[in-house]
Amino acid sequence: MNFDITHGFERDCKRLAKRYRSLEEDIGELKKVLALFPAGNGKHFATLVETDMVKIIKARLFCRYLKGSSLRVIYAYNEEAEQINFIELYFKGDQETENEARIKAYLKG
Repeated sequence: MNFDITHGFERDCKRLAKRYRSLEEDIGELKKVLALFPAGNGKHFATLVETDMVKIIKARLFCRYLKGSSLRVIYAYNEEAEQINFIELYFKGDQETENEARIKAYLKG
């Protein structure tokens, strides 16, 4: 499984890594789970958009630094290319829902 990040995700990661020290390790754990179950498994994954080429999925990312709370990761899964592109990362306490404009921009580009 190949993993890639968008520019927006990289910005989100840098901003949140300052507040949550375990974020880098937590994303590494998420990558291990996604290598086994790329489309997600269980109640912590929700498909937002599904096209012929790609699925846009929202996943709950457990952050050890937050203890009980969690972050949200939006990613695109291309089954044919075995590729996962991380689109957005946000803390549920700061932002209610995903940035739909960013998802639409990803699908166009």
